[in-house]
Amino acid sequence: MPRLFVPPLLRPFCEGEEEVVVDGSTVLEAVQSLDAQYPGTLERLCPDGKLRPGIAVTVDQNVTPRGLSQKVSPESEIHFLPAIGGG
Repeated sequence: MPRLFVPPLLRPFCEGEEEVVVDGSTVLEAVQSLDAQYPGTLERLCPDGKLRPGIAVTVDQNVTPRGLSQKVSPESEIHFLPAIGGG
């Protein structure tokens, strides 16, 4: 089952957990699984059904432009990071 690493600002809503084993075959399903375990995390991470602005998602150490629709495997690691802008 995928492992989702909880962003520091969400940890108080997840009983301080840094990492949670979740169900799902996409990032969205993984976040929904996290929300089933810790209600309210979905809305904080994905208001209006979209990834919060300024947040990037990595799956297996690769930043993905597919965001919530990115497929994950049972061995995947999912991280949420502040997006880095440049100019």
